[in-house]
Amino acid sequence: MTPAVKCLILLAVVALLFVTEMIPLAITAMGGAIACGLLGFIPIKAVFSGLSNSTVVLFAGMFVVGASMFHTGLAQKLGTAVVKVSGTGENSLMFGIMVIAAGLSAVLSNTGTAACLMPVVLGICAAAKIPASRQLMPLAFAAGLGGTITMVGTPPNIIANGALQAAGIANQFGFFEYAKAGIPLTLAGIIYMMFIGKHLLPKAELSADQEIEQEIEASTASATKQYISAAILIVVVVVMALDFKWISLEMAAIIGAIVAVLTGCLTEKQAYASIDWVTIFLFAGMMPVSTAMDKTGAGKLIAEWTVSLMGGTPSPLLVTAILFILSCFLTQFMSNTASAALLCPIGVAISKQLGADPKAVLMAIAMAASCAFATPVGTPPNTLVLGPGGYKFMDYVKAGTGLVIVSFIVCIIVIPIAWPFFPGK
Repeated sequence: MTPAVKCLILLAVVALLFVTEMIPLAITAMGGAIACGLLGFIPIKAVFSGLSNSTVVLFAGMFVVGASMFHTGLAQKLGTAVVKVSGTGENSLMFGIMVIAAGLSAVLSNTGTAACLMPVVLGICAAAKIPASRQLMPLAFAAGLGGTITMVGTPPNIIANGALQAAGIANQFGFFEYAKAGIPLTLAGIIYMMFIGKHLLPKAELSADQEIEQEIEASTASATKQYISAAILIVVVVVMALDFKWISLEMAAIIGAIVAVLTGCLTEKQAYASIDWVTIFLFAGMMPVSTAMDKTGAGKLIAEWTVSLMGGTPSPLLVTAILFILSCFLTQFMSNTASAALLCPIGVAISKQLGADPKAVLMAIAMAASCAFATPVGTPPNTLVLGPGGYKFMDYVKAGTGLVIVSFIVCIIVIPIAWPFFPGK
């Protein structure tokens, strides 16, 4: 049995444990990473490499920055202000949150966007007496959708452009060209969540944590510390948006967390307690599994098998549909960057064989790689809201699968119109 097949079997076991939650999600993820090392898929030294991944550091830093907003009472204050404008209706709040998240993630990292907005959304939910589980998943989904609008919104978009460049194709994607597919996709996603997806979100009561948070805010509110906490968040967001070469997203988040503690916005113990370790270990555990899929050729095996099913000379539309589905499937368990990097060269090769312009196929792969809505491990924003939202694995499957289907339909209609397979004919 080849390493690729063994890796696929391991992935199936991990997926089964995720779905059934027979054991905690974080343990499943870390167990998967350890298994990859024991089976020789990755070097032993790489088993826990996910814990040193920069995104893990970003998570930790933003959890602390977010907690400082609660302990100073700022989140509650912001929440009350937003509720006064939009009311306490779930629909109006969901619409506002998703539009803001999508807009920011078009030019910011979608992970950074979700991390920055999460504490604000938690404050809004507390003020409106709405369970956080009703709004955090829409926040994560919107952050993922918004990233499809520009070239820098998400790594797969850049990879698709790089694939055109590597293939020697002069007519590459423009910075805002992705918006032709990204904007319809984002609008459809918001509409879906407001009219269908919301009915599939867990209907938990206001959590005990939120009740406790409200008490903390009421007892420790300090105007000065609220201003400091607000300033910290604003500076962190601005630094992330400007994308300075000398400071990374992770550095900005950790500096913000350090300043929050040093200025007394929260204590050191409160800072440690605010980090959601389930999120940290879940993400860190799946990183080596994703690497194993790439190194063993398991992802490539799935791609080759799928392409072989098309046989002969399939129509470009069929190729686009199949590669969208494949990219979307892989990105539920693999890094979206890895999924796009794996499939883009395949898309170019098939397009050339058919004599078709590869731009439509590559756009489909890139868009699909951002449609990681059906699992909590598909994309960092999904993982980030897992703990604070009190979600289970199946909550993502229920609410996210429909969104994946909607995304597929929108892309298959829009992409061939915006990027014809045979331009000029």
